[in-house]
Parts: sequence; C-alpha cells; structure tokens
Amino acid sequence: MIDYFAIALTHGLMALAVWRLLARPDLDDDSLVGEEEVKPKPWLVARDEDAREGSGGGHG
Repeated sequence: MIDYFAIALTHGLMALAVWRLLARPDLDDDSLVGEEEVKPKPWLVARDEDAREGSGGGHG
C-alpha cells in the first residue's frame, strides 16, 4: 500500500511540475532571440580555419 502511495505521490508531483512549467508565459517567448552576441568557440574557429586551408582534417 505504501509503495503505491509513494509512486502516486512522486508521479503526481512531477506531473504538477511539468504542468506549471508548460503554463509559463515565457516558455514560447522569442523576444530575446538575436539580442545577445554570439561568440565563436575557439575550437570551432580553429577547425573552420583548417577546413578553409584545404587540409580537410585528413591523416598524414
């Protein structure tokens, strides 16, 4: 009996948390998209430079 209660309680609390997260007004708000500056990651910059040089990342 306790096991069923514990499972029902935890699943109910998780369902409540999901319901509250889905009900947030800022969930689908894209007003901030594009406002922050995107900085290139150093490891991607190095990989892009290698690709432009024609190395292709090959071996040898």
